[in-house]
Amino acid sequence: MKYTEELQIEPGKAICYSGFREGQMPGGKVPTYEQIKEDLLILQKHWKYLRLYDCDAHAEIVLNVIQKENFDFKVMLGAYIVAEANNYGCPWGGTYSEKQLAKNKSVNIAQIQKLIHFANKYPDVIFSLSAGNEACVDWTDHYVPVESVITYVRMIKKEAKQPVTFCENYLPWLDKLKDLVDEVDFISIHTYPVWEYKHIHEALEYTKQNYYAVADTYPNKPVVITEAGWTTFSNGKGICPSNVSEEHQQMYYNDLVAWCEEDDILTFVFEAFDEPWKGSGEVLEPEKHWGLFKVDRTPKLVMKAYFSDQLIKK
Repeated sequence: MKYTEELQIEPGKAICYSGFREGQMPGGKVPTYEQIKEDLLILQKHWKYLRLYDCDAHAEIVLNVIQKENFDFKVMLGAYIVAEANNYGCPWGGTYSEKQLAKNKSVNIAQIQKLIHFANKYPDVIFSLSAGNEACVDWTDHYVPVESVITYVRMIKKEAKQPVTFCENYLPWLDKLKDLVDEVDFISIHTYPVWEYKHIHEALEYTKQNYYAVADTYPNKPVVITEAGWTTFSNGKGICPSNVSEEHQQMYYNDLVAWCEEDDILTFVFEAFDEPWKGSGEVLEPEKHWGLFKVDRTPKLVMKAYFSDQLIKK
């Protein structure tokens, strides 16, 4: 496997995990130890690698559960960095006062330091580190200049032993992030054909184009897909409702996994469970419905071949 030598990891399936259930959200009520243990008992049947997005209370519980329960997971842990510059092109708000931006810089440094702390506290669980998530793409509401991201990558590499990356949409890697490529140990890209108005039958080919556009540009740098998935509902804003369903998700997932195994590409499927806190208050908001499992932890169609309907109904 190409990543075995370069990143020192074994082959295995990977998935993005965030365990927030009904009434829970980042910065608010978080899942309990037992709830996260329930989730990991489900996920351990099929996945080896988990991606966590933030160095928050949720992540700390996840890492603690994996260590105490002796689960066979390896974690990519991220620091969630917030806006250090205004992004007037963000359609849902990316502007802040100068005072807030200065405060955010301090928050980000603290996040990076916490990432380093967790990396050194759980060296046998955490296999890689991300200096941020979707903070440089044109539409982000938490825009961080590339120069800052480079600084954070250097901070992490100086004090932690795990390989370091930055997770971003595929497009900025082709131009805006060129200076960052030399700093990271591997490139992490996101690819979402459904957000780019691709029909389900065009989806895998488009994902391949996204991946190889980056991989061919940097042939000497490993490229990992840290997000790729298909939502099962849409309110019609940004995604055509007729292009999403459990059947569509099943098709994309199966095609994606087959290709990635054939071409030896480490890919984190987005995501494990539906998350009601995300996006707008609309029930059919697509951000709430990317999970391979529903919020009650029962499997969607794509997982019914592997999991019973009677998983967890609470």
